Amino acid sequence: MAATPSPSNAPLSGRHRVAVIGGGSAGISVAARLRRAGVTDVSVIEPSDTHWYQPLWTLVGGGQASLRDTHRPEASVMPDGVRWIRRRALAVDPEARTVTLSGDDELTYETLVLAPGLQLDWGGVPGLAEAVGHNGVSSDYAPEYAPRTWELIRRMHSGTAVFTHPATPIKCGGAPQKIAYLAADHWRRRKVLDAIRIILVIPDPAMFRAPAWSQVLEKVAARYGIEVRLNSEMTAVDGDAREITVDDHGNGTKETIGYDLLHAVPPQSAPDWVKSSPLADPAGPHGFAAADRHTLRHPSYENVFALGDVANLPTSKTGAAVRKQAPVAVGNLLDVMNGRSPSHRYDGYTSCPLVTARDRMLLAEFDYDLKPAPSLPLLDPFKERRTMWLFKRYGLPPVYWHGMLTGRL
Repeated sequence: MAATPSPSNAPLSGRHRVAVIGGGSAGISVAARLRRAGVTDVSVIEPSDTHWYQPLWTLVGGGQASLRDTHRPEASVMPDGVRWIRRRALAVDPEARTVTLSGDDELTYETLVLAPGLQLDWGGVPGLAEAVGHNGVSSDYAPEYAPRTWELIRRMHSGTAVFTHPATPIKCGGAPQKIAYLAADHWRRRKVLDAIRIILVIPDPAMFRAPAWSQVLEKVAARYGIEVRLNSEMTAVDGDAREITVDDHGNGTKETIGYDLLHAVPPQSAPDWVKSSPLADPAGPHGFAAADRHTLRHPSYENVFALGDVANLPTSKTGAAVRKQAPVAVGNLLDVMNGRSPSHRYDGYTSCPLVTARDRMLLAEFDYDLKPAPSLPLLDPFKERRTMWLFKRYGLPPVYWHGMLTGRL
C-alpha cells in the first residue's frame, strides 16, 4: 500500500509504533529502512508537499543546475506502507510519549525518531531578513534565492563581492565558500576577475575544520585572489547603503564593508519547538537535540533517537552524514524495540564535496577525529578532479533519489 497523507481531520488516536518527525533525507531514509526491516505502523510527520535535494542548490547559484532538478513531490519519496501525517510538529512530551501537532491534535508513540532538520534564522543578523532578495543580496540556502545568486554573479563585471559564513553550525559547512569559488572561476573565464574584489568571511581560525583540506583551500582562495577574513562574522546588514558590519573576533575590531554582491548564509539553529523541549541538549548551543555520538539515542529517553541536522553531534551536518547515521539509528532502534542494548555505532563520518571551480572538486571525507576517511583510498583526496565534479552533478542525485531515500544505500 502506497503512503498517502492523512486528511487534516483524520483521527490520530491510538499508539503509533514508530513516529518519525521530519520528511527530509534523514526521516525518509529511516522510514524506508524500517519498512525494509519489516516494521509496521511507521508514521512520518511532515507538513511540506515538496521534497528538496539541497546539495544542488550551490550549483543552482553557480549557474550549473536548474532549480527544477532539485525537488520532487513529497508523496513520491514516501515509502510504501508508511503513514504520512501532513501536519507540523509543535511539541514533544517524552514523558507522556506524545507529539503535539498543528490542527489541535496529538499523537502517541512507542518510539520516536527526531529528524526535523534545522531552521534558518534570517533575523539572527540585523538587517539580513529585510535585505535578502534585494539590492544585490542573495543566498543559496533557500530555493527562492538560489537562482538569484546566479543572476547576480552573471551580471557582475566589477566591484566588491562578499561571501559570508555565520558563527553557528550550518548544513553543508563548505557551501559558503564553494559559491565564492564558482563565482570567481566564472569571472576569471569572463576575464573580469581582476576588476572584482572578493571577500570571504569565515568565523573559524582556519578555512576548514579538517586541517588536511584547509591547507588545500588556502591555495584555492589565493589562486582567485580572495581576501579571507578568519575569526570573523557578519553582524549587521544595511541593504539600502549596501554595507555590512564584520566583527573580527581575533583582534576585537569592527569593519564596515561596502558590497555590490553579497552572498549571505543566515545563522542556523534547531526548530524553536525543539529548543524549548526536554530533548534539547542543555550542554550544546542553538537548541540542537541531545544524542549519543555513537548510538544516536537520547541520553535521557531510551525510546528516542535523533539524527541529521537537528542532532547535536560533533560532525558536519551533511547528507553524507545522514547516509551513515540512518542505518545506525535504525539498527539501534530495532535493538531497543526487541529489548536489547544498542549494538550499532556511528563513527562521525561525513563528507563535503568542495567545488573549487566550474569543473573541479575535492571530496573531503572525515570522521569525528577529523581524520581523512576516503571512500576511494586509491585516489588522492587532496587533488581537484573533474571526475569528482561530474559525480556530484550527475552521479549523486540519482544515488540520493533511488538509493538513499529508498533505504538501499
